[in-house]
Amino acid sequence: MINITKTFLPTQEEYNAILKRAWDTGWMTNRGVLVQELEAKLKTYLDIPHIIATTNGTLPIQIAIKALGLTGDIITTPFSYVATTSSIVWEGCKPVFVDIHPDYLTIDETKIEAAITDKTSAILATHVFGNPCAVEDIEQVAKKHNLKVIYDAAHCFGVTFKGKSIFEYGDVSTCSFHATKLFHTGEGGAMFAQSKELHDRLYYYHNFGHKNKEEYHGLGINAKMSELQAALGLAVFPYMETIIEERKKIVDFYNENINFELYDKLRIREDVLWNFSYFPIVFDSEDSLLRVLKQLNNIDVFPRRYFYPSLENLPYINKRNCEVASDISKKILCLPLFVGLQEEDLIKITEIINNHI
Repeated sequence: MINITKTFLPTQEEYNAILKRAWDTGWMTNRGVLVQELEAKLKTYLDIPHIIATTNGTLPIQIAIKALGLTGDIITTPFSYVATTSSIVWEGCKPVFVDIHPDYLTIDETKIEAAITDKTSAILATHVFGNPCAVEDIEQVAKKHNLKVIYDAAHCFGVTFKGKSIFEYGDVSTCSFHATKLFHTGEGGAMFAQSKELHDRLYYYHNFGHKNKEEYHGLGINAKMSELQAALGLAVFPYMETIIEERKKIVDFYNENINFELYDKLRIREDVLWNFSYFPIVFDSEDSLLRVLKQLNNIDVFPRRYFYPSLENLPYINKRNCEVASDISKKILCLPLFVGLQEEDLIKITEIINNHI
C-alpha cells in the first residue's frame, strides 16, 4: 500500500540512545534538557531568534489568538486544514473568509482589504503546501488598518523567502511537527514570535501562565512538548538534508513525467526556497479526479484530496461564497511523496495520471 506520505523514522537504537538521557534523570516533561536542546538546534538551523516547541501544531494558533488579545472578526482562508478555522472559532472569534489565488493557492492578498470592517482584529493566513502567502502585501494591509497577522505555517519547515525564514513574518507564525511532516516529533509543533516581548507572552501562555513555581503572569494552558517527543525530533534532525534531497528527487520525477498539458500544478512564488512538502495537481474537473483516484486506489495507491472540502462549508460557521477555493478544492489531489518511494511505483502512478482520458 502506498499512502500520500510515510513517516520518516530513524533507527530505534538512535531514538533510544537519546531518550536514555531523559530516562536516566527521570525528567520527562516540563521543558527538560531534550526540549531545550531541540529548540537550540532548530534556532540555529532555521536562523531564527525565538522558538517555543509545543505538544502539537494546533495549540500554537489558539495561543497566538489569545496572546494577541484578538476579538471579533479574523480574516482567513477557506483553503487550509480545519485547525486554522476551528482555532478561530474555539477562541470565540469569527472567521471571515477571503478567496484564494488560483495559481499560488494562498489567500488572495488583493481581496483582503475589501473584507476589513471595524470588527476585524487580525489576518490569519496559511502558507499552502509550503508555498508562502504574499507576506509583504499582507504586512502593508495589516499596518494600514492596525491589524495583527498570524501565519499558519504548518507545512513550512525550512522554507525561506528572500533569504529569510518564513517563520519570521507576521506577529506570530506556527508550525506542525506532526508525523506526516518533513521534520517531526511524532506529534508536536512550534510557535515563533517576532519580538522578545511577544515571545515571552506566548511562553507563559503555553506553560499554564507560570511566572515561577509559586507565581503566575496570568491565564495559561498546557502546550508543552514532552521529552519523548523531543527525543524523536533530535533523532530525526540529523537526516534533514537527506529527507529534503530525497523528496526533491520525487518532485523532479513528477515534474518531468506528468503531462502538464492535462493538469495545473502549484506555482511557487518568486524568491522562495521551497521544501518539497507536497505535490498537488489540479484536474480539469472533479469527475476526472475521481476517475484517476479510483484507478490509483485499485493498485493500492492512496493520494489525498487535500484540502477538501473548502472550509466555508464547515457546519459551525456562516457560509461565505469563495468561488476559487470551492472549485480548486474539488479538483485538487496531492500525490504520494515521501522518502523511500520507489521509481517503479512513481512510473505506475504517472502512467495512470497521464492515461486517464
